[in-house]
Amino acid sequence: MAELDDIIHQPLRLKIMAALNSLPGAAGLEFSRLKKLTGATDGNLGAHIETLAKAGYVSVDKAFVGKKPQTTVTATAAGRGAFARHVATLQEIIAGRQV
Repeated sequence: MAELDDIIHQPLRLKIMAALNSLPGAAGLEFSRLKKLTGATDGNLGAHIETLAKAGYVSVDKAFVGKKPQTTVTATAAGRGAFARHVATLQEIIAGRQV
């Protein structure tokens, strides 16, 4: 049986990955949207995004829209795969197939 992914399993990172994996393909979410969806503070969200980025699970694109900075976070192929495995492991636990 697969193990739970310690990086994704943390509650806020799980919320981030769930939100990003609900999007089609290479679509991402702006930092402000992720903040609203997760209820996290700027600093807390930023720290968890950094952890996910270091693991290769998300990519972070920083740009300017007019004069305002805009950060967009996107799940990578590795991140989508890790999330799918994590969810499959949770489903196995729920179904009682893992001890």
